[in-house]
Amino acid sequence: MSDAAPARDWWGEGDSGFATAEPARRLSPRSMVVGPINQLRSLLVPIAVGLVVGGFNPWVIGASAAAVVALLVGGLVTWRTVSYEVGEERLEIRSGLVRRSRRTIPLERVRGVDVTSSLLHRLLGVAVVRIEAAAGAGASEDGKLDAVDAAEAERLRRVLLHRRAVLTEGAAASAPATVPRPEGDEAPDPAAAESGAAADGTVTHFSMRRSWYLYGALSLAYLVTPFALLATLFGVVQQSAGDRAADVVLDWVTTTDRGLLTALTATAAGVLVLLMPVFAVISYAFTHWGFSLRERDGSLVAERGLFTRRSVTLEKRRIRGHELLDNPLERTRRAVRLRAIVTGLGDTANRAVLLPIGPRPEVDAVLARALTPFRGTLLPHPRAALYRRWFRAVGPFAVLAGVGLAAGWPWLSATAGVLAALGVVLGLDRYRSLGHGYDGTMVSVRSGSLRRRQATVERSAVIGWTWTQTLPQRRAGLADLQVTVGAGDGGYTAMDASQRRSVAFAAGVTPEIVRPFLVRPRAGSDGTADTAKG
Repeated sequence: MSDAAPARDWWGEGDSGFATAEPARRLSPRSMVVGPINQLRSLLVPIAVGLVVGGFNPWVIGASAAAVVALLVGGLVTWRTVSYEVGEERLEIRSGLVRRSRRTIPLERVRGVDVTSSLLHRLLGVAVVRIEAAAGAGASEDGKLDAVDAAEAERLRRVLLHRRAVLTEGAAASAPATVPRPEGDEAPDPAAAESGAAADGTVTHFSMRRSWYLYGALSLAYLVTPFALLATLFGVVQQSAGDRAADVVLDWVTTTDRGLLTALTATAAGVLVLLMPVFAVISYAFTHWGFSLRERDGSLVAERGLFTRRSVTLEKRRIRGHELLDNPLERTRRAVRLRAIVTGLGDTANRAVLLPIGPRPEVDAVLARALTPFRGTLLPHPRAALYRRWFRAVGPFAVLAGVGLAAGWPWLSATAGVLAALGVVLGLDRYRSLGHGYDGTMVSVRSGSLRRRQATVERSAVIGWTWTQTLPQRRAGLADLQVTVGAGDGGYTAMDASQRRSVAFAAGVTPEIVRPFLVRPRAGSDGTADTAKG
């Protein structure tokens, strides 16, 4: 069977009025296998339970066989009814047999095209294409094609992003951006450059080296992998065995010698602690296996994953900055992560990743090649910010230690004292992490300790400033200054900055926004700097 379907006759219509450059296409014939297998995985347990409980009754076997046949028929129907068509200005996705659906996505609203391949998809040579598009009210409408040939998925991504760039740049009147036909078509390919020749212009900014996988042991999220697996195992046992498993464990605990039980518990805890870095590296490798960052056709393409391979394309003109993230363990090895600040991007925690955890010098080198780094210095915050952090980190435990002394509970006082001492170190680290700066092109703010984040955005991306003050901050002359941008989280905050200096800082970055709201001191008053109205 051919993957191409006759154009415009799916609805029994002649022409919808849209100019098209290629015929409508169907999914890969292998989608008839992918869909049923994905659905069958969720039915394996019920079918197995039904067969065992029913004693392999012929009726149960027949019902199970009928369910499998129904899944196969559903796969065939999906392949026959789902088609997509790339026009000059819009993408159309049609689906359904009884209840038909027709989704039209204007190409100029396409925000991103991601290509994902699970292990099953990679074995069959297909991929899932997800199209994220901006809706009129700022929401998003997504198109999903599961599954198309891997080569077709890459071609489709290039075509959609290319035509979107042409439309948004007002170059639609140029030469028609037709797309290459699949192999076997007799018609010539007048625009091979759109999808073929661009591969020669691909620039590789980063390819994962084996030494980088060891940095997974520094990630707090990956370090808890053994405990997550243990909790999952307990959950499965609880659901499958129920009260019987709980009774067995309880009987074993009550009948086992206390000394042996203590030794086994200590040994199990020690094994879990030793396995933490091992499982962290393994989990990190599974997630970021073969990570690469390439630039082509004006976009950055990040690809990663061992079993599930994911490729995310970010247009550089939509990238308005970047984030460098680390934690205390990563800082001991000068390791950071790099994430893009992008306009109109969902699931930024996964889709905006440009580099996984790696050495800071190498991350900075990749950042300098792929994006615009921050080349200035961060301004320190007032000493009052340090006192606020010490008060928050030490104060509660100091009070708790006093309560322990008054109540005659030395163990409580000792524990609270240790935590208070750790709070002194934590408060100092949080204060040292504070800072904000401007180098003439990029604005950067940094804060946090257990999860430190330095966000850097283009000056042209700044659309406003927000000052927030609590009563203690007003007494200390401090304020939280938020840089408002139309990308990423929408705003990034310089915490506990000097209120007066933060106003001067914002006025120096975007005087056209801030200075209309400033007034000069009246004659005879102290100070010469501008002050904020109100």
